[in-house]
Amino acid sequence: MNDYANRDEIVVATKVHQKMRQAPNGGGLSRKAILTEIDHSLERLGMDYVDLYIIHRWDYHTPIEETMEALHDVVKSGKARYIGASAMFAWQFAKAQSVAEKNGLTKFVSMQNHLNLLYREEEREMLPLCTDQKIAVTPYSPLASGRLTRDWSATTKRFEMDQVAKHKYDTTEAQDRVIVERVAAIAEKYGVERVQIALAWLLQNDQVVAPIIGATKESHLTSAISALDFKLSAEDILSLEEPYIPHHIMGHN
Repeated sequence: MNDYANRDEIVVATKVHQKMRQAPNGGGLSRKAILTEIDHSLERLGMDYVDLYIIHRWDYHTPIEETMEALHDVVKSGKARYIGASAMFAWQFAKAQSVAEKNGLTKFVSMQNHLNLLYREEEREMLPLCTDQKIAVTPYSPLASGRLTRDWSATTKRFEMDQVAKHKYDTTEAQDRVIVERVAAIAEKYGVERVQIALAWLLQNDQVVAPIIGATKESHLTSAISALDFKLSAEDILSLEEPYIPHHIMGHN
């Protein structure tokens, strides 16, 4: 067991679904996969439990009833405190919650979905559902793979190599570029970093509790934390949101 100081003050989350090994039961959300992978995760982490256990995607090959019962058993065993979901259609999330409620099983407390200034399709169905059901939203890719933090013409190794990010954002480059430019203009107006503008926009939604920033450097974390105390005006928000056009659904499959 690793020595984690103040473990009760730390929230640890991990996920289940993706292929972990090339074997018939190496992924997915079957009972066998869930009960096996929580043990593997705890072993890797050197912990007795995680605070939040998240299903990474919807499993089209396993009945949701089986998945929800297995997740309930993980919670009741003490290996996870709560369960969350990620990247799915609102009807799927609502169905899972309904199955849990009907059968007296543990319900999801969080939704980790794709949401940022360049991708706002979640505003149509998922965010209203989460607001109504008091579900915490923890968006992934809040900075659009870094596109919201630098000039559109700037290049990084990730920008050049990340084909997934290119697929997500480059099909609407003309409109997205306008949004990136407005982020830059507002950041310059207030004398702050662009990351603070992008995250402040997310945090103005009451259901967003913790954008997942993917920090790899201490500076990434300190810059993000500064967004907690920064408030955008209604005029700023309108300027950032006005150029947006609908995008193809990304991340649900």
